[in-house]
Amino acid sequence: MKSALETLSPTRVKLTIEVSAEEFQPSLDQAYKTIGSQIQVPGFRRGKIPARIIDQRLGKGAVLQEAVNDALPTFYGKALEEHSVRPLGQPEVDVTEVPVESGQGLTFTAEVDKRPEIELPDFSALAVEVDAIEVGDADIEERLTTLRQRFGTLKGVERAAATGDFVSIDLTAQIDGEEIDTVTGVSYEVGAGNMLEGMDEALVGMAAGETKTFEAPLAGGEHAGSAAECTVTVQSVKERELPELDDEFAQLASEFDTLDELKADLVKDAERGKRFGQGMQARDKVMEALLAAVEIPIPEGVVNDEVHSHLEGEGRLEDAEHRAEVDAETRKGLAAQFLLDAIVEKEAIRVEQPELIEYLLMSAQQYGMDPNQFAQAIDSQGQIPAMVSEVARRKALAKVLEQATVTDTNGAAVDLEAVMAPGASLGDDHEGHDHEGHDHEGHDHDH
Repeated sequence: MKSALETLSPTRVKLTIEVSAEEFQPSLDQAYKTIGSQIQVPGFRRGKIPARIIDQRLGKGAVLQEAVNDALPTFYGKALEEHSVRPLGQPEVDVTEVPVESGQGLTFTAEVDKRPEIELPDFSALAVEVDAIEVGDADIEERLTTLRQRFGTLKGVERAAATGDFVSIDLTAQIDGEEIDTVTGVSYEVGAGNMLEGMDEALVGMAAGETKTFEAPLAGGEHAGSAAECTVTVQSVKERELPELDDEFAQLASEFDTLDELKADLVKDAERGKRFGQGMQARDKVMEALLAAVEIPIPEGVVNDEVHSHLEGEGRLEDAEHRAEVDAETRKGLAAQFLLDAIVEKEAIRVEQPELIEYLLMSAQQYGMDPNQFAQAIDSQGQIPAMVSEVARRKALAKVLEQATVTDTNGAAVDLEAVMAPGASLGDDHEGHDHEGHDHEGHDHDH
């Protein structure tokens, strides 16, 4: 086999592959064998039909097509390996010469997007600044309020509803006079903003027994996004009574005996939260610094395919403004993925089984699934390799964070150990994982 490589762009190549008659012969033999096992010819046993009879019955063209389809993946894969091309997605194949006569070989071309070559910067030269950890009275008050709400009680009131009250409501949605959905006796916190647009505004000022109509786009179902006439009726109004802040409350809500001890623990909790947030900020800023320091060519074909798939799934193919947003996000996500994969390769990063298990457990928890069922579902979908790649990218970014200089606004060095574990929640913005949950890089022999 002979192959030549033509670089069309930093992210696309064209391979010209010539297969000799001798190399093509096994695929031709296999084609006769495959076709012979699929047809019946009087006087011959299935699978024992001579090649000349198959040619007479089906034509040499059908046999050649079967043989070419059998040969292409093998020789395409060999050419990729020979030229060290790491493909992205499926190739565009053009067969330029078919071995019609004895002694002729097969020639074809294959254009494919590939992973760009990336020259990585010196990680130790990266320096970012993050917010300093400062815990104030407002932070403690916020945590105390959340804790009090958790142990609060609801008491019925004879007044109009206000933000923060809990109401029991009946809700009906209609489109052009046709009832789309109805729910009754639903408990809702006024101001939560997690049901229908405009409902909070409608509920404020309503008393038990009152009904009001408002217009809102439906949030789900087959009519999602459609404007509906919504009618809400308040059955009851309750307000939340919060427990007094004293030692008795501290004993009820925690393992501490006094309110002062509880507050001291909340200070530590606030510091932990801000330290983790500080780590997330450092991660994002280091990722942004990396992307700014490296020129990463992006394959247009991969971008176009992914943007089209995304918009098609949303039913928004004609939304030019949204297309521009998705295009920009896709390019940034691909750049981050290519960059982190390059770091994985350079640093020879490996994913150990305990790290993968830790990530699977974390992901299962995020989806609210049993870990074993989640692992089985991921395995059945063939997504385990993608998860391994994701953990490797997280480790790659952690490697960069180890070497980068991170200080806070007070000039103090920041310890990022808490966010550098493979299972730490590194977020979904710039970690380089695919928007559809799988890697962009294609397998050598996929067609």
